[in-house]
Amino acid sequence: MIKVFIDGKEGTTGLQIYDRLGKRDDIQLITLPEELRKNVEARRECLNSADVCFLCLPDAAAIEAAQLVTNPKTKIIDASTAHRTNPDWVYGLPELSDKRREDIVNSNRVANPGCYATGFITLVEPLVKAGLVASDYPFVVHAVSGYSGAGKKAIAQYESADRERELSSPREYALTLSHKHIPEMVRECGLTQKPIFNPYICDYYCGMCVTVPVFTRLMSKKYTVNDVRKYFAEYYARQNFINIVNGDNIPQFLAANQLSGTNLLNIYVTGNDEQILLASVFDNLGKGASGAAVQNMNIMFGLDERVSLV
Repeated sequence: MIKVFIDGKEGTTGLQIYDRLGKRDDIQLITLPEELRKNVEARRECLNSADVCFLCLPDAAAIEAAQLVTNPKTKIIDASTAHRTNPDWVYGLPELSDKRREDIVNSNRVANPGCYATGFITLVEPLVKAGLVASDYPFVVHAVSGYSGAGKKAIAQYESADRERELSSPREYALTLSHKHIPEMVRECGLTQKPIFNPYICDYYCGMCVTVPVFTRLMSKKYTVNDVRKYFAEYYARQNFINIVNGDNIPQFLAANQLSGTNLLNIYVTGNDEQILLASVFDNLGKGASGAAVQNMNIMFGLDERVSLV
């Protein structure tokens, strides 16, 4: 029986993790009464009595919670941004390599990836790693997300009966070209310069589509759409949750919510001889948050990574 404590269970990610694990017979969920939810000593006791803790907290609170853990046997999976570029923590995207998966198995400290970052890294890291593009390639990334990714306050705004008219339209943000996911994008892909990141929050609950255009003239040699698609298919061939969509199945419209409720991620390679368009579609609450966290927990405890995930 694995004892689990979710610090921040009331948030969107924490609730999703709680729901996923609550259906399992190999999990014992440690909970706090509502009146003790912010009591430091009560949280300290729960954190140190658990086999694994999920930190579903703002960055500063996640750092504080991690420092409260003194039990060397307690594993931590941090869903915040706080530790994603910390060299003492393993970045929890196991599909990147066999070594990364092994590092997750052997670590007690795993930083869960950001949702947008997951979409970008799964597209770009393989290209840079194999030298198809240089580490200083001028990447531009566009992304749309359901409003659940913005947290409980935004969910309440979008679902309010008297909401503002602008919420019915896609809304572009991070207009200063600064976003909290960029540092992990740069680090995990080995980039020497930041990508231009252009995200939108849209009027649907969950689901995400991240797209990265690539000029073939800026690649290391002339690659076709089929060449790149074949490379991705080989790169992710043994992965349970990442699927490369066959060229015969490219839709006319790419819906960002097609994988809502799953831990799956579909990669599309489209375009033409001059410009290739890469796209990753997944659930921002699944592979982009709670699903990825449960997947990492399964790996850390030597379980089949697919347990309680679809």
